[in-house]
Amino acid sequence: MINYNGSLITPEELQLTHENRAFKYGDGIFETIKVQNGKIVFLEDHYFRLMASMRMLRMKIPMTFTLEFLEEQIRKTITTFDKRALRVRINVYRKDGGLYKPETNEIDFLIEVKEISLKTKSTYRIDLFKDFYNYSGLLSTVKTTNRMLNTIAAVYSDENDLDNCILLNERKGVVEVTNGNIFIVKDNVIKTPSINEGCIKGIIRKKVIEIIEKNPDYTLEETSISPFELQKADEVFITNAIVGIQPVTNYRKKEFNTEISEKIGKSLSVVVLTS
Repeated sequence: MINYNGSLITPEELQLTHENRAFKYGDGIFETIKVQNGKIVFLEDHYFRLMASMRMLRMKIPMTFTLEFLEEQIRKTITTFDKRALRVRINVYRKDGGLYKPETNEIDFLIEVKEISLKTKSTYRIDLFKDFYNYSGLLSTVKTTNRMLNTIAAVYSDENDLDNCILLNERKGVVEVTNGNIFIVKDNVIKTPSINEGCIKGIIRKKVIEIIEKNPDYTLEETSISPFELQKADEVFITNAIVGIQPVTNYRKKEFNTEISEKIGKSLSVVVLTS
Protein backbone atom coordinates (compact mmCIF):
# COMPACT_ATOMS: atom_id res chain seq x y z
CA MET A 1 0.00 0.00 0.00
CA ILE A 2 1.00 3.62 -0.55
CA ASN A 3 -0.19 6.76 1.18
CA TYR A 4 -1.55 9.49 -1.09
CA ASN A 5 -2.51 12.66 0.80
CA GLY A 6 -3.43 10.60 3.85
CA SER A 7 -5.37 7.84 2.09
CA LEU A 8 -4.00 4.31 1.80
CA ILE A 9 -4.36 2.96 -1.73
CA THR A 10 -2.77 0.29 -3.89
CA PRO A 11 -0.16 1.37 -6.47
CA GLU A 12 -2.68 0.46 -9.18
CA GLU A 13 -5.20 2.91 -7.73
CA LEU A 14 -2.79 5.84 -7.83
CA GLN A 15 -3.67 8.21 -10.65
CA LEU A 16 -1.10 10.91 -11.32
CA THR A 17 -2.03 13.08 -14.27
CA HIS A 18 0.11 14.31 -17.15
CA GLU A 19 0.03 17.68 -15.38
CA ASN A 20 1.94 16.35 -12.37
CA ARG A 21 4.61 18.96 -11.66
CA ALA A 22 7.13 16.52 -10.19
CA PHE A 23 6.95 14.65 -13.51
CA LYS A 24 6.97 17.72 -15.79
CA TYR A 25 9.37 20.03 -13.98
CA GLY A 26 10.99 18.12 -11.13
CA ASP A 27 8.98 20.46 -8.91
CA GLY A 28 9.14 18.32 -5.82
CA ILE A 29 11.31 17.14 -2.95
CA PHE A 30 11.68 13.88 -1.06
CA GLU A 31 12.97 12.36 2.14
CA THR A 32 14.24 8.80 2.52
CA ILE A 33 13.84 7.41 6.03
CA LYS A 34 14.77 4.05 7.52
CA VAL A 35 12.39 2.16 9.77
CA GLN A 36 14.21 -0.43 11.85
CA ASN A 37 12.33 -2.83 14.12
CA GLY A 38 9.38 -0.44 14.11
CA LYS A 39 11.50 2.59 14.98
CA ILE A 40 11.43 5.53 12.57
CA VAL A 41 15.11 6.48 12.59
CA PHE A 42 15.89 10.18 13.14
CA LEU A 43 12.36 11.22 12.20
CA GLU A 44 12.64 14.67 13.76
CA ASP A 45 15.78 15.48 11.77
CA HIS A 46 14.13 14.35 8.54
CA TYR A 47 10.99 16.34 9.32
CA PHE A 48 12.82 19.60 9.93
CA ARG A 49 14.93 19.13 6.78
CA LEU A 50 11.74 18.52 4.80
CA MET A 51 10.15 21.69 6.22
CA ALA A 52 13.26 23.74 5.44
CA SER A 53 13.29 22.42 1.87
CA MET A 54 9.60 23.22 1.38
CA ARG A 55 10.15 26.76 2.61
CA MET A 56 13.17 27.22 0.37
CA LEU A 57 11.15 26.10 -2.66
CA ARG A 58 8.27 28.40 -1.65
CA MET A 59 5.77 25.61 -1.19
CA LYS A 60 2.75 26.26 1.01
CA ILE A 61 3.08 24.11 4.11
CA PRO A 62 -0.31 22.98 5.46
CA MET A 63 -0.95 23.88 9.11
CA THR A 64 -1.73 20.21 9.73
CA PHE A 65 1.66 19.04 8.43
CA THR A 66 3.20 18.68 11.88
CA LEU A 67 5.83 16.23 13.11
CA GLU A 68 3.08 14.24 14.82
CA PHE A 69 1.02 14.16 11.61
CA LEU A 70 3.97 12.90 9.57
CA GLU A 71 4.73 10.16 12.10
CA GLU A 72 1.08 9.11 12.07
CA GLN A 73 1.07 8.92 8.26
CA ILE A 74 4.28 6.88 8.16
CA ARG A 75 3.04 4.43 10.78
CA LYS A 76 -0.27 4.07 8.97
CA THR A 77 1.60 3.23 5.77
CA ILE A 78 3.99 0.66 7.24
CA THR A 79 1.31 -1.37 9.03
CA THR A 80 1.02 -3.75 6.07
CA PHE A 81 4.75 -4.59 6.30
CA ASP A 82 6.20 -6.95 8.89
CA LYS A 83 9.88 -6.83 7.93
CA ARG A 84 12.38 -5.48 10.43
CA ALA A 85 13.93 -3.02 7.97
CA LEU A 86 12.02 -0.70 5.65
CA ARG A 87 12.81 2.22 3.38
CA VAL A 88 10.19 4.96 3.56
CA ARG A 89 10.20 7.62 0.86
CA ILE A 90 8.15 10.77 1.41
CA ASN A 91 7.47 12.70 -1.80
CA VAL A 92 6.15 16.26 -1.65
CA TYR A 93 5.33 18.22 -4.79
CA ARG A 94 3.28 21.20 -5.90
CA LYS A 95 -0.24 20.46 -7.08
CA ASP A 96 -0.97 20.14 -10.81
CA GLY A 97 -1.18 23.13 -13.08
CA GLY A 98 0.83 25.89 -14.68
CA LEU A 99 3.98 26.00 -16.73
CA TYR A 100 7.19 27.07 -15.02
CA LYS A 101 4.97 29.36 -12.98
CA PRO A 102 2.69 27.11 -10.93
CA GLU A 103 -1.02 27.80 -10.57
CA THR A 104 -0.76 27.15 -6.84
CA ASN A 105 1.90 26.59 -4.20
CA GLU A 106 -0.24 24.06 -2.35
CA ILE A 107 1.20 20.55 -2.14
CA ASP A 108 0.37 16.88 -2.48
CA PHE A 109 2.31 14.17 -0.68
CA LEU A 110 2.95 10.51 -1.39
CA ILE A 111 4.52 7.98 0.98
CA GLU A 112 5.88 4.69 -0.35
CA VAL A 113 7.55 1.81 1.49
CA LYS A 114 9.98 -0.92 0.45
CA GLU A 115 11.62 -3.76 2.33
CA ILE A 116 15.42 -3.55 2.56
CA SER A 117 18.48 -5.44 3.73
CA LEU A 118 20.65 -3.96 6.47
CA LYS A 119 23.87 -5.53 5.20
CA THR A 120 26.78 -3.44 3.94
CA LYS A 121 29.02 -4.70 1.15
CA SER A 122 32.37 -6.28 2.06
CA THR A 123 33.99 -4.82 -1.08
CA TYR A 124 32.98 -1.44 -2.44
CA ARG A 125 34.57 0.17 -5.50
CA ILE A 126 34.20 3.81 -6.50
CA ASP A 127 35.61 6.22 -9.06
CA LEU A 128 35.07 9.78 -10.26
CA PHE A 129 32.20 10.81 -12.52
CA LYS A 130 33.49 13.63 -14.70
CA ASP A 131 30.97 13.93 -17.55
CA PHE A 132 28.84 16.54 -15.76
CA TYR A 133 29.22 18.63 -12.62
CA ASN A 134 27.13 19.15 -9.51
CA TYR A 135 27.11 22.93 -9.23
CA SER A 136 27.71 24.30 -5.76
CA GLY A 137 25.02 26.47 -4.25
CA LEU A 138 22.15 26.25 -1.81
CA LEU A 139 19.74 24.54 -4.22
CA SER A 140 22.14 21.61 -4.62
CA THR A 141 21.79 20.88 -0.91
CA VAL A 142 18.06 20.14 -1.32
CA LYS A 143 16.77 16.67 -2.24
CA THR A 144 14.64 17.66 -5.21
CA THR A 145 12.93 15.13 -7.47
CA ASN A 146 15.24 16.16 -10.31
CA ARG A 147 18.17 13.76 -9.78
CA MET A 148 19.36 13.53 -13.38
CA LEU A 149 23.05 13.89 -12.52
CA ASN A 150 22.79 11.14 -9.90
CA THR A 151 20.95 8.91 -12.38
CA ILE A 152 23.51 9.31 -15.16
CA ALA A 153 26.37 8.73 -12.70
CA ALA A 154 24.64 5.59 -11.39
CA VAL A 155 24.32 4.30 -14.97
CA TYR A 156 28.02 5.06 -15.49
CA SER A 157 28.83 3.10 -12.31
CA ASP A 158 26.90 0.11 -13.58
CA GLU A 159 28.56 0.26 -17.00
CA ASN A 160 32.00 0.26 -15.38
CA ASP A 161 31.42 -2.40 -12.69
CA LEU A 162 31.57 0.16 -9.90
CA ASP A 163 29.48 0.31 -6.76
CA ASN A 164 29.25 4.08 -6.83
CA CYS A 165 30.65 7.28 -8.31
CA ILE A 166 31.93 10.50 -6.81
CA LEU A 167 30.26 13.67 -8.07
CA LEU A 168 32.40 16.77 -8.57
CA ASN A 169 31.44 20.44 -8.55
CA GLU A 170 32.34 23.12 -11.09
CA ARG A 171 35.66 23.66 -9.28
CA LYS A 172 36.36 19.93 -9.69
CA GLY A 173 36.13 19.41 -5.96
CA VAL A 174 34.63 16.31 -4.37
CA VAL A 175 30.95 16.83 -3.47
CA GLU A 176 29.30 13.49 -2.65
CA VAL A 177 28.43 10.14 -4.21
CA THR A 178 25.28 9.32 -6.15
CA ASN A 179 23.33 8.28 -3.05
CA GLY A 180 25.06 9.80 -0.05
CA ASN A 181 27.78 11.90 1.53
CA ILE A 182 31.46 11.03 1.58
CA PHE A 183 34.18 11.18 4.25
CA ILE A 184 37.93 10.62 3.91
CA VAL A 185 40.34 9.66 6.69
CA LYS A 186 44.04 10.54 6.79
CA ASP A 187 45.89 9.81 10.04
CA ASN A 188 43.66 11.32 12.76
CA VAL A 189 41.95 13.87 10.48
CA ILE A 190 38.54 13.08 9.00
CA LYS A 191 37.33 15.34 6.20
CA THR A 192 33.99 15.74 4.49
CA PRO A 193 32.97 18.29 1.84
CA SER A 194 31.37 21.38 3.34
CA ILE A 195 27.80 22.34 2.46
CA ASN A 196 29.27 25.17 0.36
CA GLU A 197 30.67 22.53 -2.00
CA GLY A 198 27.12 21.58 -3.01
CA CYS A 199 26.52 18.38 -1.06
CA ILE A 200 23.19 17.24 0.36
CA LYS A 201 22.64 18.11 4.02
CA GLY A 202 22.58 14.44 4.91
CA ILE A 203 21.03 13.38 8.20
CA ILE A 204 23.60 10.62 8.73
CA ARG A 205 26.33 13.06 7.69
CA LYS A 206 25.16 15.30 10.52
CA LYS A 207 25.12 12.43 13.04
CA VAL A 208 28.57 11.19 12.01
CA ILE A 209 30.00 14.70 12.36
CA GLU A 210 28.59 14.85 15.89
CA ILE A 211 30.16 11.47 16.71
CA ILE A 212 33.57 12.50 15.38
CA GLU A 213 33.54 15.87 17.16
CA LYS A 214 32.92 14.12 20.49
CA ASN A 215 35.90 11.80 19.97
CA PRO A 216 39.22 13.38 21.08
CA ASP A 217 41.17 10.94 18.91
CA TYR A 218 40.01 12.60 15.69
CA THR A 219 39.81 16.05 14.13
CA LEU A 220 36.83 16.79 11.88
CA GLU A 221 37.16 19.20 8.94
CA GLU A 222 34.27 20.35 6.75
CA THR A 223 36.19 21.68 3.80
CA SER A 224 36.93 21.38 0.09
CA ILE A 225 38.48 18.06 -0.98
CA SER A 226 40.39 17.47 -4.18
CA PRO A 227 40.27 14.11 -5.99
CA PHE A 228 44.04 13.90 -5.43
CA GLU A 229 43.40 13.54 -1.67
CA LEU A 230 41.50 10.30 -2.29
CA GLN A 231 44.70 8.63 -3.45
CA LYS A 232 46.45 9.62 -0.21
CA ALA A 233 43.61 8.73 2.16
CA ASP A 234 43.82 5.86 4.64
CA GLU A 235 40.08 5.28 4.53
CA VAL A 236 37.00 6.49 2.68
CA PHE A 237 33.41 5.90 3.70
CA ILE A 238 29.94 6.82 2.51
CA THR A 239 26.91 7.77 4.59
CA ASN A 240 23.20 7.75 3.88
CA ALA A 241 19.93 7.17 5.70
CA ILE A 242 19.55 3.55 4.64
CA VAL A 243 22.98 1.90 4.98
CA GLY A 244 24.25 4.25 7.68
CA ILE A 245 27.97 3.87 6.93
CA GLN A 246 29.40 1.98 3.96
CA PRO A 247 33.21 1.65 3.98
CA VAL A 248 34.89 2.04 0.59
CA THR A 249 37.52 -0.61 -0.15
CA ASN A 250 38.79 0.51 -3.56
CA TYR A 251 39.27 3.74 -5.49
CA ARG A 252 40.91 2.97 -8.83
CA LYS A 253 44.04 1.00 -7.85
CA LYS A 254 44.05 2.29 -4.28
CA GLU A 255 42.93 -0.07 -1.51
CA PHE A 256 41.62 1.32 1.77
CA ASN A 257 41.50 0.15 5.35
CA THR A 258 38.09 0.08 7.02
CA GLU A 259 38.97 0.06 10.73
CA ILE A 260 37.94 3.63 11.59
CA SER A 261 34.88 3.47 9.33
CA GLU A 262 33.69 0.37 11.18
CA LYS A 263 34.31 1.98 14.59
CA ILE A 264 32.25 5.02 13.62
CA GLY A 265 29.60 2.68 12.23
CA LYS A 266 29.30 0.97 15.62
CA SER A 267 29.02 4.35 17.34
CA LEU A 268 26.28 5.32 14.90
CA SER A 269 24.39 2.12 15.71
CA VAL A 270 24.42 3.11 19.38
CA VAL A 271 23.07 6.56 18.52
CA VAL A 272 20.27 4.98 16.47
CA LEU A 273 19.31 2.68 19.35
CA THR A 274 19.35 5.42 21.99
CA SER A 275 17.80 8.27 20.01
